[in-house]
Amino acid sequence: MKNYKKLFLLGFGFFGISIVWPLYNAYIPIFLKDFSLSSTSIGFVMTIDNIFAIFMLPLIGVLSDQTRTRLGRRMPYILIGAPLGALFFSLIPFAREMHLLWFFMLNIIFMNFFMALFRSPVIALMPDITPPKYRSQANGIINFMGGLGALLAYFAGKPLYDKNYALPFWLGALIMLIALMLVVVFIKEDEKYKIKEDKKKKIGNVFSKSFSELKVNLKEVFLSKEKSLLMILLSILFWFIGYNALETFFTSYAKFRIGISESTGAFILGFFSLTFMLFSIPAGFIGAKIGRKKTMTIGLSIVILISILSIASVNMINNTSLVTRLLFIYFALGGIGWGMVNVNSLPTVVDMTTEEKLGGYTGLYYFFSMSANIIAPPLAGFFIDILGYDSLLYFSIASFFVATITLQFVRRGDVK
Repeated sequence: MKNYKKLFLLGFGFFGISIVWPLYNAYIPIFLKDFSLSSTSIGFVMTIDNIFAIFMLPLIGVLSDQTRTRLGRRMPYILIGAPLGALFFSLIPFAREMHLLWFFMLNIIFMNFFMALFRSPVIALMPDITPPKYRSQANGIINFMGGLGALLAYFAGKPLYDKNYALPFWLGALIMLIALMLVVVFIKEDEKYKIKEDKKKKIGNVFSKSFSELKVNLKEVFLSKEKSLLMILLSILFWFIGYNALETFFTSYAKFRIGISESTGAFILGFFSLTFMLFSIPAGFIGAKIGRKKTMTIGLSIVILISILSIASVNMINNTSLVTRLLFIYFALGGIGWGMVNVNSLPTVVDMTTEEKLGGYTGLYYFFSMSANIIAPPLAGFFIDILGYDSLLYFSIASFFVATITLQFVRRGDVK
C-alpha cells in the first residue's frame, strides 16, 4: 500500500479527536457529581454528544459527499467545527468553577454540537484516499494515531489533572486544534470534489440532495433483502453499548467500588488505549489476512474474557493494590481485542457501497455507534443506581456477547 505518509498525516485528525473524548468521558461524570446528580441523570447528560451525533453525523456525512468548494468536500466542516469545538472544550473547567448547572450544560451542548460538525468528514477522508482492499490496513494506521491521542489524554492527563484539573482540558483543546489544522494543510482532496464554475448553480440543492441520499441509505439498511449491512451495524451498536458503558463509568467504578482515585481509573483506561494503539496496525493486517469478520470475532472474545476476569478479581480479592495491578494487565489485553474489533469495522461498512456514498455510509457507521452511546450511559447508570457498581461489567459483557452473535450473520464487506 502506498501513501503511508499521507495516511499518518490524516491520522492527526483522529489523533486530535481522540484526545478530547477520553478526557471528556473520564472527568465530566466526576464534575457532574458536584451538582449532586444521580448516576442515571449523569448517564443522560453523557448522551448529549451522542444525541447530536446520531442526528448530525449521518446528515453531515451525506452533506459532505454533496459539498463542492475550493478546498474540497470535507475541509470546510473541519475549518468551522474544530476551532469552535476546541474553544468550548477549553471552557469546561471555567464552567465548573461557576457552579451553575445551566451554564455548565450550555457549554457542553455547544462543545458537542461543533465536535459533531466535523467528525464524519474527518473519518470519511480515509476511504476517500484509500482503495478498498487496503482499507483495513489504512484504518489500522488511523486508529493507531487515535490510540496515540487517547494514550496522551490518559497518561499525560493524570499528572496534569492532579496538579490542576483544568490543565488537561486546556492542553487537550490546543493539541486537537493543531492536529486538525495539520490535516487541512497537508491533505489535499481530489480536484473533482472542488467547485467548478458550471456546477455553482447546483450548490443550492445540496441540502435537499443530502436528505434524499440519507433516506436512500437508511432504506438500504432496513429494507434490503440481504441483511449483512444491518447485521454489521447492529453488531456495532451492541459492542459500542458495552464499550461506552465502561468508558463512561469506569472512573466512577474505580473510585466508588474499588476505592482508588478517578485519575488512577483513567490511568488504567490509558493502558487499554496503549495496547489498542500498538495493536491497531497489526489488527488491520490480520483482518486483511484472515478476514475482517473472523478477526472481529476473536477480538470480541478477548474483550469478554478480560471483563469476566475483572469481575472475578474485584469480587474475590480483598487486596486493593493487587486488584489494581491486575486491572492494568486485563485492560492492556482488552486493548488488543478492541483493536481487532474497531479497526476492521468501518472498512467492513464502507466496502458495502460505492465511492460516491462513502461519506453517507461513514455517517451510518456513526449513526449506530452514537445510538449505542445514547443508550449505554443512562441504561448503565440506571443499573448502577439499582444494583450497584458491580452491574457495570455484567452489562458490558452481555452487550459484547450479543454483538458477537449478530456479527456471525454478516456475509459482505470483507476483504476481497
